[in-house]
Amino acid sequence: MEQQQVHLQLPEPMLRAAAALAKDADISVGQLVRCALEAETKRRTTPAKTPKRADEPLLASLRKLLARDLAVAVSWPDLTTRLADKGFAFREAGGALALHSHPAGTRLCKASELGYGYAALLRRFGKPFPGHSHQKLAERVIGASSACEEVLDPDP
Repeated sequence: MEQQQVHLQLPEPMLRAAAALAKDADISVGQLVRCALEAETKRRTTPAKTPKRADEPLLASLRKLLARDLAVAVSWPDLTTRLADKGFAFREAGGALALHSHPAGTRLCKASELGYGYAALLRRFGKPFPGHSHQKLAERVIGASSACEEVLDPDP
């Protein structure tokens, strides 16, 4: 894609901050601005998903019951065992995870509604949920991030 030159005026503190971010990411200030504009354009043009949320009393009970297990688990097998001991299991739900009753299999809520989204658990455990079919997400979150992702989210 052919690029056009644009003149941009920034306050000195903002320019210094942008230069520092660009230096840390080993890119130019121009690339930093392009990444930020690309992310903002994508955010504004991507339609929001209609939430399919569990009811709040159920979520509150599940958060309270599972908070410690979700916080201290050190691996997917550890988390799976902890959930199963309380009658629950995570299952793949699109590009994420959903909590189900175990063994009945009734879907209860999304993992993110408990405060532990799939991407955060991927980062924490360093590998994808066993059998999860969305490997691209795992690759993007765990490693091989694009320059723009690293710049806009330097501490995933």
